[in-house]
Amino acid sequence: SSGINAESGHQEYMSVPPVTRTYTTACVLTTIAVQLDILSPFQLYFNQSLIWQRYQIWRLFTNFTFFGAIGFNFIFNMIFTYRYCRMLEEGSFRGRTADFIMMFLFGGCLMTVIACFVNLVFLGQAFTIMLVYIWAKRNPYIRMNFFGMLNFNAPYLPWVLFGFSLLLDNSVIVDLMGIAVGHIYFYLEDVLPNIEGGVKLLRTPRLLKLLFDEGEEEYGEVPDDTRPGGYNWGEDVREEQPREEEEHPHQE
Repeated sequence: SSGINAESGHQEYMSVPPVTRTYTTACVLTTIAVQLDILSPFQLYFNQSLIWQRYQIWRLFTNFTFFGAIGFNFIFNMIFTYRYCRMLEEGSFRGRTADFIMMFLFGGCLMTVIACFVNLVFLGQAFTIMLVYIWAKRNPYIRMNFFGMLNFNAPYLPWVLFGFSLLLDNSVIVDLMGIAVGHIYFYLEDVLPNIEGGVKLLRTPRLLKLLFDEGEEEYGEVPDDTRPGGYNWGEDVREEQPREEEEHPHQE
């Protein structure tokens, strides 16, 4: 029985698309390592001088994988990161792993530049907001429910989370950074190339396409009953809209 459970658990884990699987696993393992005192947050946080003067290059990556001590905040962030990252990878980035990695690199680099000017040392939560923002903009007709109190269309979700941060007295700079970077990516990728005289400024390097898009494995769509719906974990109510518009309004 335990062997069967372990095997089905492994199959379930491997069914998660590769970028989502890699990133969420890195986040969970980093947090567990800190919890067990194998690592210290002081070894992980973003610090310009330690990166450039002492060549602690890993800090450019580890500051995106630590979400604080295991508790409500960590679980909340992991659920959002996993769900929206997976829905992007299986939705608008289906069969385009290299482009998805390019989005990660673009968002991470832009946030790193911004972090040089604002007092933020861990950028994982801002990255999660960026993922939510991009998914929400690409799924404008999906209805969301917030704790059974608010009903709204998906594009308002990042702003609802922003308001939630205000209520909890959390740093709103994190939310604003995620929203800003998400909007810049969305504009450069989905808006600018499609306007008259527009250009495509974001181009995925050929090397990434050769490495990640050859023999691309197909992953199934997330079943409707497991799709995220804000805070009620999946009970989104869709408005009647043409299916192709609802699912991927941005696709060329």
